[in-house]
Amino acid sequence: MGAVDSNARLRQLPSIDRVLKTEAARALRAKWLPRLVDDEVRALVDEWRARLRESGGGEGAEPPRDPEAIAASAGERLALRFAPGVVRCVNATGVVLHTGLGRAPLPRAAVDAIAREASGYCVVSVDREEGQRIRRESTLARLLCALTGAEGATIVNNNAAATLLALHTMASGREALISRGQLVEIGGSFRMPDVFAAAGVKLKEVGTTNRTHLADYARAVGPETALLLRVHPSNFRVVGFTHDVPLRELVALGREHNIPVMDDLGAGALVPIPPEPELAESVRLGADLLCCSGDKLIGGPQAGVLLGRAAIIDRVRRDPMFRALRVDKLTLAAMEATLRLFVRAEGPGDDLPTLRMLRIPPAALRRRAVALARGIRRAAPAFAADVVPGASQVGSGSLPGEDLPTTLVALVRPDLSAAQLARRLRLADPPVYARIVDDRVCLDPRTLLPGDDRRLFRVLEGIA
Repeated sequence: MGAVDSNARLRQLPSIDRVLKTEAARALRAKWLPRLVDDEVRALVDEWRARLRESGGGEGAEPPRDPEAIAASAGERLALRFAPGVVRCVNATGVVLHTGLGRAPLPRAAVDAIAREASGYCVVSVDREEGQRIRRESTLARLLCALTGAEGATIVNNNAAATLLALHTMASGREALISRGQLVEIGGSFRMPDVFAAAGVKLKEVGTTNRTHLADYARAVGPETALLLRVHPSNFRVVGFTHDVPLRELVALGREHNIPVMDDLGAGALVPIPPEPELAESVRLGADLLCCSGDKLIGGPQAGVLLGRAAIIDRVRRDPMFRALRVDKLTLAAMEATLRLFVRAEGPGDDLPTLRMLRIPPAALRRRAVALARGIRRAAPAFAADVVPGASQVGSGSLPGEDLPTTLVALVRPDLSAAQLARRLRLADPPVYARIVDDRVCLDPRTLLPGDDRRLFRVLEGIA
């Protein structure tokens, strides 16, 4: 009997041909590539056929009989399938450099530069006076050198690329020395030993996990040593019985043996952000080559910054790998605009969102939290919004262990668990990302940008 019922239901299911002849399907074919519509309708009907066969005619397997409804379902699936993946969201997590949410929000000057240069042709690598081809990052290099005191500078697509390129240029086929305590792993399982291998460089570890001395480097130096590498532990801290070799001493050892010293600073900082090391200080202490991210403490677009002696930067640029890792015109425009904020007499100030968020005083955050909670209660009375103390984080491996005091707004709705509410916030338009603390969804005003309060009120009102 079940097989008979199953076959009867299969006959009730409209054919693919009937569905594709509906008005809804014709409208979809005018909106999407026709073959995508055909494929989606076919997949939907096939799924129903498989479901009916598996059910054997049991309950819960009533097929849709209206071909228009099937076409409409195919349209919903297409809209979901091709919905934008990169969308503007509200970051209420309190993590300033949130990797999942794009790290540093760009300053207005960088956004304007991208819009201006993307709308037409722009000068990238042609000299305006002579009309001759020039280095595409020459203006950016001047800015970086002026800000750090380095002789030369260039840029690639991120700091992982900068590290890989620098190792390949300086030590391919030879060995580089690094402390065991600096064999870091960053997000995405990007590990220093793997980078060495990809660059064709022999990794030679010195010292121990928690204590490395200058004598450890000195004993390890040999005829195959091409580079002394120091990696700043941006995403962790080793505390207790520890010792690291100061950069000044490592540079002196490098000079003694005519071996260049490379300093991988990770997050990088152009202005004082204790305890992160400043790029200019590393240059002053004599590092031959430095690298860092452009989208962390510099607050610009994703990029890897390389600084150092002019001769070494020239070698890096001549490496065949350089062209494969170079940035596009939009990244150049955004980074130039960001760096120009630093050369002003007053510095970047509040024009740089990253620095502004890091410097908000606790009292100001409490005032913002109180105002935010009041606005939520007014816009969405179904929510309880309480003000509670909390801590923000810099994120993206910057200033590990450095919690920033803040004030949170804790949201509760009796008919929703914290996980359910957090999910609804993420699925809203715009998506809102928060964090769960003590089984409550908490919003941190530190990372709310101008206009985010209104967006948040609108989302909560919609959920209510």
